[in-house]
Amino acid sequence: MRVLGSSVLAIEAIVVLLGTALAASTGSVANAGLAWAAGVVLMVLLIVAIGGLGRPWGVWLGWTLQVLVVATSLVVGWTMLVIGLIFAVLWFFAVRLGRRVDALRTDSPTDAA
Repeated sequence: MRVLGSSVLAIEAIVVLLGTALAASTGSVANAGLAWAAGVVLMVLLIVAIGGLGRPWGVWLGWTLQVLVVATSLVVGWTMLVIGLIFAVLWFFAVRLGRRVDALRTDSPTDAA
């Protein structure tokens, strides 16, 4: 789950940074400085979530951040809603399929030779 989840969160962090730059430069938000601060904080939290994927709270932090990314659409607009929903679906599949892959890895015998 770590590989799939960390991939989704890392790409999402990059997209959030690019979305922040776009929102601040086009005037989609009233205060560009506040937009930058919120975008950078969200990006850092996404990176922290990557490090937390091995811990019990890591997946829940990832879900919370998915909700926050979708919530940014209230300020930025419908494009961020689409992007947030795409990443929420990717996160769902990363968690679901990642757990299956992890279970298969632990059940299958490894070659020692």
